[in-house]
Amino acid sequence: MTNGQFFFKFRSYTPIPLMIPMLLFARPTITTLIIGGIFVAIGESLRFWGVSYAGSETRTTSKVGASNLVTQGPFAYMRNPLYTGNILMYFGVSVMSNSLFPFLQAFSLIYFALQYYFIIVEEENFLKEKFKEKYEEYCSSVGRFIPKFTPYKDSKQSNIKQNISAAYTSEKRTFQAAFISIIMIVVIYFLINQ
Repeated sequence: MTNGQFFFKFRSYTPIPLMIPMLLFARPTITTLIIGGIFVAIGESLRFWGVSYAGSETRTTSKVGASNLVTQGPFAYMRNPLYTGNILMYFGVSVMSNSLFPFLQAFSLIYFALQYYFIIVEEENFLKEKFKEKYEEYCSSVGRFIPKFTPYKDSKQSNIKQNISAAYTSEKRTFQAAFISIIMIVVIYFLINQ
C-alpha cells in the first residue's frame, strides 16, 4: 500500500491525532472563534460547491477512482477544491481552539498539506491513466491548490449538472463533524470564561 492509498483509505480518521491536543490545550477567545470560524465557513463552502459537481463519489474510501473528469464549478479554478476546503476547515478549527498557538496551527497546515499531497499524487496517476490527454491539458491549465482567477476554458469544461440536494446529502457527515468540533470548542470557551 502506497502512502497515497493509505491516506486515501483512512482520511476520515487522520484528523483525530490533531483533535486530541487541540481539545486538551484549547484556550479559545472571541477573536479566535470568529477568525477560525471564517476559515471553516470558507472551507466548507468550497467543499460544498465542489461536491455539488463531483457528487457522492467523493465519499468513497475503498480505492481511488472517478467516473468523470470534473472540470467545472470550483474545479475550473483549482483541481482539488475539496482538499483545499478541508485544509482550510482543519486550520480554522485549530485557530478557533487557540491551542498551543502558533505551533498547532502550523502543524495542522503542514500535516494536512502533506496528507493531501500523497492522496493527490495517487489520484493524479489514476486520472492520467483513465483520461489521458484530456487530463494532461486540464493539469497544464489549472493549479492543484492555488486558484486561478480565470476559469478553465468553457469549451473544455465537463458537462455535469450541479446538484445542490445531492451535495447536501453527501456533505452531512462533514457538516456533523465540523458542528461537533465547533460546539466542543465553544463549550470550552464558556467553561474557561465562567
